[in-house]
Amino acid sequence: MTEYPRPTGPVGILPEEDITDKQVRIRTVKGEIVFELLPEEAPKTVSNFVALVRSGYYDGLTFHRVVPRFVIQGGDPLGDGTGGPGYTFEDETVRLDYEAGIVAMANAGPDTNGSQFFVVLEDQPNLPKSYNIFGRVISGMDTVRSIVIGDIMEEVIIEDRP
Repeated sequence: MTEYPRPTGPVGILPEEDITDKQVRIRTVKGEIVFELLPEEAPKTVSNFVALVRSGYYDGLTFHRVVPRFVIQGGDPLGDGTGGPGYTFEDETVRLDYEAGIVAMANAGPDTNGSQFFVVLEDQPNLPKSYNIFGRVISGMDTVRSIVIGDIMEEVIIEDRP
């Protein structure tokens, strides 16, 4: 497997072949979660996520926030909701709705995206469109629903979509 350096700042938009027709596989003790990436919705967010995954950033991190019927959230190296990769990047236009299975960036306000992401458990029509949507679960929603605080992302990988 190719080793990639961890990004130290916003990565911009990666070449199309690095972000198009890709999916993410998250292995947990509860099972696997697979989501398709949506570069047409958020190319900067997808590029950032791909770069972090390829560097191994998410491997071993936990889901630090679980709100029943709302979201599960992970991607914080501190494990308490305050950490990130050491940089932030700007918001992108959100056109989709926050339906069950949508994957989006968590943030602390405008243009503060980093590494934390969440998966929507149930449709959230009233959630403001201020969280970059960059993925959609295609397999493993049963695993998503079984996640509890502290569950570990044992391995997170990018792969070509079948």
